[in-house]
Amino acid sequence: MSNSLRGLEIVLAGGTGGLGSETARMLVRVGARITASYKSNRTRAEELGEGVTVMQADLSKAEDRSRLLAAAPALYGLVVFSGSPARSEELLEASLETNFLGPIRLAREAATRMRETATHGAIVLISTMQTSAVFANSTAYSAPKAALLHAAKILAKECRGPADIRVNVVSPGVNDAGMAKSSIASGKYAPYLDGGAIPRYGRAADVARAVRFLLEPDNYITGQVLTVDGGLTL
Repeated sequence: MSNSLRGLEIVLAGGTGGLGSETARMLVRVGARITASYKSNRTRAEELGEGVTVMQADLSKAEDRSRLLAAAPALYGLVVFSGSPARSEELLEASLETNFLGPIRLAREAATRMRETATHGAIVLISTMQTSAVFANSTAYSAPKAALLHAAKILAKECRGPADIRVNVVSPGVNDAGMAKSSIASGKYAPYLDGGAIPRYGRAADVARAVRFLLEPDNYITGQVLTVDGGLTL
């Protein structure tokens, strides 16, 4: 398993953030060839170090999505971390673009490229635990992520069988990395820890390991959702 991804080209869209950067480093360690994109934060992207090709891409733009996929001519895998919190329903339209439309369009375009090259590849989309349980005041963020989850299953069904392109979803819980760091700092999720619902907050490595598992070439899983939340949504 340690060498199964060696030499394979994998694109991490939004892969310079807290969860994506840990995944990039993990995949580089096992020899994968990684291209990671960022939308606006170049400084954070530069922290990834050697072994990762970094480029700017706005997933809302068709030309940027095409350029990102073209950076990996022998594309085997795609992981889409891209997304942003939206705590106000006034931001619903912007959230739909960032958390649903851009990611699913990129995934479908990647699947088309894999079909054209007869590549038995893997696509992993990042959703959220908020699609597994109902959280008040989360419509602007969780509804687009729920749409992404459902669309991923549709794509998985379209790509099963002879095409053998696996499409799965990882739904992180409260991770002390990325978007959730500020919420942890504010004490928003302290009741789950203090009340014993979870043994600790999640770490970026927890999500990275789940992503790597679903990228494995001999994996026999498609159309599924892996919730990595320590049991919070139970």
